[in-house]
Amino acid sequence: MIKTPVNVVIDTNVIIFSIIFGGKPKQILKLVRESKINAIISPVLLAELLEVLIKKFHFTTDKIILVNELVKENFVLVYPNETVDVVSDKDDNRVIEAAIKGKCDYILSGDKDLLDLVVFEKIMIISPGEFLKNQAID
Repeated sequence: MIKTPVNVVIDTNVIIFSIIFGGKPKQILKLVRESKINAIISPVLLAELLEVLIKKFHFTTDKIILVNELVKENFVLVYPNETVDVVSDKDDNRVIEAAIKGKCDYILSGDKDLLDLVVFEKIMIISPGEFLKNQAID
């Protein structure tokens, strides 16, 4: 059993999957809304999230406003001041930077490059399914 709530960065791919498809990523967001885990996000990650929802999923302005409000009400916004260059995709490095600044225990991602790291500076990098399976959240 882990102490709750833990701090996590939820990669934008997981947030998008939870909004569009549901499943385990949606269960993760439910834990965030119930304050059972603390979700951390940075301005760069929030901008990426909204951009993908607009460009790839054609979200309307009204839907973007709702997503933005959901994030602002349920996520802690951090402003990373440390730059890392750990993986080849610069966007993935921004995820790690947010996790460092937010003093996170976990990064929840579906991104293979991040998942291949397994751990970075004591931050466990796992899939939403592994998180749900391996953690006892009250």
